[in-house]
Order: sequence, then structure tokens, then C-alpha cells
Amino acid sequence: MNERYRRWGIHLLLFIITLTTTTLSGAEWQFMRYVGFPEHPITWEYFLKGFAFSLPFLGILTIHEFGHYFTAKWHRVKVTLPYYIPLWFGFLGWIGLYGFPSIGTMGALIRIKDFINSRTQFFDIGIAGPLAGFVATLGVLYYGFTHLPDKDYIYEVHPEYQYFGDDFESIVYQKDTFFLTEDYEAQFGEAPTFWPDTMRFGPNDGTFALGNNLTMAFFQKYVAADDDWVPNHYEMIHYPWIFAGYLALFFTALNLIPIGQLDGGHVLYGLIGDRLHRKISAALFILFVFYAGLGTINLADPPDDLMWEIPLYIGFLYLMFSRLTSYAQTNLLIAVSVFAGQFFLASSFNINGYSGWLVFAFLIGRVLGVYHPTTLVNFPLSWQRKALGWFALLVFILCFSPSPFVFS
Repeated sequence: MNERYRRWGIHLLLFIITLTTTTLSGAEWQFMRYVGFPEHPITWEYFLKGFAFSLPFLGILTIHEFGHYFTAKWHRVKVTLPYYIPLWFGFLGWIGLYGFPSIGTMGALIRIKDFINSRTQFFDIGIAGPLAGFVATLGVLYYGFTHLPDKDYIYEVHPEYQYFGDDFESIVYQKDTFFLTEDYEAQFGEAPTFWPDTMRFGPNDGTFALGNNLTMAFFQKYVAADDDWVPNHYEMIHYPWIFAGYLALFFTALNLIPIGQLDGGHVLYGLIGDRLHRKISAALFILFVFYAGLGTINLADPPDDLMWEIPLYIGFLYLMFSRLTSYAQTNLLIAVSVFAGQFFLASSFNINGYSGWLVFAFLIGRVLGVYHPTTLVNFPLSWQRKALGWFALLVFILCFSPSPFVFS
């Protein structure tokens, strides 16, 4: 087989697998149905409905990646087509483990096969993907918020909410609520069989909600067709276009974090150059970790637990900071100082960050790198590119959510 066709076949196969897994995930999130779950299985009907999530979500992802791809081609930089990365935990349903959330993919990537030695090339290739994806996301969110179903739609997913009337939002997320299965059957028909006698609703197993950001707040307030139909943040996962748009905003913000070799790092490097970028990137990374770890150590824990939690956490911080400088003592001092600051704020003002960001911070510190590679051709950007670069950093602010996914 021709080598070119073989490579195209790999790209196509990965795309088809990823389309399938994201469609299955869409059915899971939208209807709370799972593969292998006898009470609420994913039938062919619900699989097809899952495309309402996978098509807009993968569409945004594809536009993002081809923004990078075509810009690289324009600069005559050798680059591969996108490699889509499927990731779906729903297969665990076949062994009886239901409800493990996933979105069906870890994203996509292109592989640059040339050495990029120009500040302008880094800037152009880095900025093209997030801006293209952001524009596509605005279109997806516009459609989602202008085509909202009426409020009764949520009863298709959660028929039990009808038991509490229109005021269900003030009950099911805050209070444990019990009633007899026979009462449920009398009002709604057949009840789920995994509750034998008494049904329980409310935050008995915890709740999950999407966070918020400036872009979502704008669409909710100014674009939604009817304010009464706007879903609350606990239920947005059941609205596929809105959920796809929110995830796209999250990943856009993730890519535009102005640190290291992330897309935002390329943008900031192009704007300010190598020398200043090294200082600012390191400072932003320390601040990012500082915010993320606020409240990670619970001061109310027993002293015996704190005796091992604190050294373990400081060691974790040191691992993240161990490549900031070439001096181990300096990196350890940074780690201890960050912990001391977090300890002071958490104990004095009860301020919490978002520990989920620590995972990504660890990936930056240990794998992706805090610093940007130096370029040989280091001419300043044109004013048009500078304006676009500052706009991209504004897009980061518009997309960023301090707590993107809320578990309680």
C-alpha cells in the first residue's frame, strides 16, 4: 500500500473511532444511559441522538486543529494531518461499572515535522487554532442558546423531578428527599427497579455542575431565547450544543494559558520575546500553582493526618517546580514559599482554589515545560500581529473559568 494512503487511513480510522466514542459519550451525558446498563441502555435511537453532541464538539476541535494545520502549510512548515485521540470509559459498563464520565476523546494533535526557528512562525501557528476554534464555538453556543427546548425537556432525562413540581431546583441539589416507590409508580408509571421500596433523590452521592465564564454568562443573559428555559449549571450537561460549547471554551482557555509551549505560550513569546517571556512565564506558572492549590490541605484534618499530608504536598510542589531553575535549593524554596502562602490564605481567609488545575500544572511543569524554546529569527511582530496577540489573550480571559467543573 502506498505510504501516503496508509497514513491517511490511520487519520481516518482514528477520526471514525473518535466520532463513535464521542457520540456514545453524548448519549451518556444527555440521557444518563450507559452501555450494558439493563435499566437505561444506549439503544440505537439514543446513539443517533448522541450526534447532537459529537458533531458540534468534534467540529470545533477539527476547526481548531486545521487552523494550526493550514497556517503551518502557509509558512511552508511540514506538518501532519490531525491525529484524533479517542478515550471513552463507557466500555466499563460491560463489566458492570456504570457511570464513569468521559467525553469520548482526549482531543487531537498535529505533528510538526520541521524545526521552527522564527518567532513569527511560532506566533502564527500557535494563535490560529484557538482563534478559529473560538469563532466556531461562538456559533455553536449561539445555536444552542437560541434553540433551547422548554423547561419540560429536563423531565425526559429526570422524570423524578416532576414529583417536586417547578420548584425542583431548590430541592434536588440541596436536600435528601425520600418517597415510596409505589407513589412514584402511581404518578409516573414504572419506577426504576434498582430502588426496591424507597426512592432517594438529592445530593446523596454528590452533585456535578459546570462552572461559569464570561462568555457563557453573556450568552445566558443576552442570547438565550427565553430566560426561563436556560438550564441551571447542574443540568447543562443534558443540552448537547451548550455542553459542547462549554467544553470547547474550557479547552480553548487551556490552550491559551500563556505559559511554556502551549498555544498561549507561543502567543506571549511572539509578543514580548525570549528574555521577558522566561520571567513572565515562570511567574505565571507559580501563580497558577498557587491558586490551584489553595485549600488543598484541609487544616481541619487530624494532626496525625497533617503530619504526612503536608510533607507529601510540599514534595508534589517541588516536583512541579524542579525544572524552574537549575538549582535544587531554589526550587525547593519556591515550593515551600508557595505552600506557606497557601497555608496563610486558607487559614486566615478561608479561600479555596481549584485542585483540578494542579493536574494540568503538573503536566506543564514535568512534561510540556514552563519555558519556550529560543528562536534563531527573533524579529518583533508587526503591529497587526501584536493586536491579534493581545486579542487572543483577551479570549483566554473570556473563556477561562476558575472552577470549570464543580463537584459537591
